[in-house]
Amino acid sequence: MIADLKPYPAYKDSGVPWLGKVPLTWVIARNGGLFVQRNETGFAHLPILEVSLKTGVQVRNFDESGRKQVMSDRDKYKRASKGDLAYNMMRMWQGAIGMAPTNGLVSPAYVVARPLRGVEPRFFLYLFRTDAYMGEVDKFSHGIVKDRNRLYWEDFKQMPSPVPPLEEQSAIVRFLDHANRRIRRHIRAKQKLIKLLEEQKQAIIHRAVTRGLPSTGSGQATTNVRLKPSSVEWLGDVPEHWEIQRLKTLCKMRSGDGITAMAIEPAGDYPVYGGNGVRGYTSSFTHDGDFVLIGRQGALCGNVHLARGRFWASEHAVVASLSSGYILEWFAAILMVMNLNQYSVAAAQPGLAVERVLNLWLPVPPTDDQRRIASQIQDETSNINHVVVCTQREIDLLREYRTRLIADVVTGKLDVREATAKLPDETEEPESLDEAEMTVEGDDETEGTDLDAEPEEAEA
Repeated sequence: MIADLKPYPAYKDSGVPWLGKVPLTWVIARNGGLFVQRNETGFAHLPILEVSLKTGVQVRNFDESGRKQVMSDRDKYKRASKGDLAYNMMRMWQGAIGMAPTNGLVSPAYVVARPLRGVEPRFFLYLFRTDAYMGEVDKFSHGIVKDRNRLYWEDFKQMPSPVPPLEEQSAIVRFLDHANRRIRRHIRAKQKLIKLLEEQKQAIIHRAVTRGLPSTGSGQATTNVRLKPSSVEWLGDVPEHWEIQRLKTLCKMRSGDGITAMAIEPAGDYPVYGGNGVRGYTSSFTHDGDFVLIGRQGALCGNVHLARGRFWASEHAVVASLSSGYILEWFAAILMVMNLNQYSVAAAQPGLAVERVLNLWLPVPPTDDQRRIASQIQDETSNINHVVVCTQREIDLLREYRTRLIADVVTGKLDVREATAKLPDETEEPESLDEAEMTVEGDDETEGTDLDAEPEEAEA
């Protein structure tokens, strides 16, 4: 169905450089002719809504958020009615916009846009989140630095947008909702496969670093090595000739350094590592050598990966430098099975308690055993790693395809009217997010939602 989509029969010049030609029946209108600002306060009884960078607008559940939220005067919060669009002025260039699912309150630092007659807000929600439109948002925004640019209502209402006939807006929304559901299902299935493979890999690593090398061909723990109690709850018995040491006797740890989004360059010479691997590149470096990096905050807390050569470690990573006499790959493997995220300090988001981690006990084999264990893990997990990489690439391609499809449909490059008419009736059901949409890297790598700003921010 999607593969059969074709362009519209006739086009005209839109007069908007980033948009190019649009279907003949579409018009170009400024947002001020499509929406009016809703700036109503004094509705303290309404629930608080949150605007997420990826999930849109939803009612905030304070009980399950795990986040202590200090609320400002609720009378100053803005009312958003069901169907209104709300965006965070400082995050609109990243796509922090959504449609209110119910009547509620948003931070004074947000803009609430009420759709006028003839406007299907869900069509414009799709449009406003395209890369091309967010590029225009950046041009219309103002700020001292790029990553703190604000899109005020007075600027937003001047922005031009393509406007199909209302019936066509609805058809486009229905088509994209259908396509999005299908793509999400495929992504979730592949993510489940990756999760199973990672669990299998974790089991292989755990067996190797806690029991030593398996006997030849058996895949079971070595039987000709005597074991002894480790006195470490998570560890159990270990080979008798292994030592039990505190982590701080093996390594030193420190947090990475702050870096702004502006300092991360696509063509930089050195990778920038955050809590989840490489975030980008920069022209300078903070470390030179072989290190283990541990995610320091939020959902990435406790992630473990290797970094070699010259690189920049951001403040979202803890850098562990290993003492001589130990094998780095073995060290990374033992950290992977220690479930380090359980040693975090609860706050607005979890943060790794480095001193607590350094005092943990772990099994330490002789250096030759460490080397053999690292080699064995590499041999047993290489195929798993290959499948994970290939599956993740398939997920990335699906996301890229979805992004391109949405952009082509909402800008009139593809005609979906006939395809929509053939769609089966579907029952609306809550869509669970794929994992990448729960985590957004930016100033805060674990930011899934934009926390309420103080009222004075809205007036800046």
